[in-house]
Amino acid sequence: MRIDLHAHSSASDGTDDPTGVMTAAAAAGLDVVALTDHDTTAGIPAASKTARELGLTLVPGAEISCQMHGIGVHMLAYLHDPDDRALLAEEEQTKIDRLTRAERMVQRLSEDFDITWADVQRHCRPDVAVGRPHIADALVEAGAVASRDEAFATVLHGRSRYYLPYHSPEADLIVRLVIAAGGVPVMAHPRAGRRGRLVSDDDIATLARAGMAGLEVEHRDHEEADRVRLRGLAADLGLLMTGSSDYHGTGKVNRIGEHTTAPEVLEAIVAKGTPERVVRP
Repeated sequence: MRIDLHAHSSASDGTDDPTGVMTAAAAAGLDVVALTDHDTTAGIPAASKTARELGLTLVPGAEISCQMHGIGVHMLAYLHDPDDRALLAEEEQTKIDRLTRAERMVQRLSEDFDITWADVQRHCRPDVAVGRPHIADALVEAGAVASRDEAFATVLHGRSRYYLPYHSPEADLIVRLVIAAGGVPVMAHPRAGRRGRLVSDDDIATLARAGMAGLEVEHRDHEEADRVRLRGLAADLGLLMTGSSDYHGTGKVNRIGEHTTAPEVLEAIVAKGTPERVVRP
């Protein structure tokens, strides 16, 4: 059984619509895929319909933006209630702040690059909060960079003078809210150092004590030394270990299904969450 527990659609910053993500998953030979758009589950209904038609099992989820000590953390939430009021309120506040932050970043960038806010808005759906990936797409279109990856490594990097932070809730709060909503929290790409500063092993232990269930270990942004370190840490803390592609369509080089999760880990996630939310063929 081939299982990929981290993929994005155009409901956030992927380039494929939710139906397209399911089609790509089936074409890659996956049996199970999780749709985990940033701070939203808006793509789940369309993905569910297509998954059933294609004989795929869909694990509904989201990738929730949060932070510890001002360091960004992405928390994958699986099988939670998408209508949980407390969790929705935190996600909505984050989306609002990300939007105003994106506008201010574009204003800074426009002083040196030929892009406008309207250019950026063309690269996402009207109901999607604008983020750095959409700004990157506008920079690519303007010829300022060759790809999203180049944009994130240069002008949109966390240490760039164009970068601005945004509000996000504390990671331990998100862990507790996801669990209260019947879900299972797993930290995404915890050693992806190219993205910016990393939380410490002690911070991960703190989140484990708060109820975090696992770590995404097998990921393109982790070197082998990172994976070895995370395997040891997960074993010490009793955490599950997942593997995922972090697929974004053509927005990233990540190929759907390039890293996968063991069936027994998926079984443990389903047992910890709300099993009836799994969408089966």
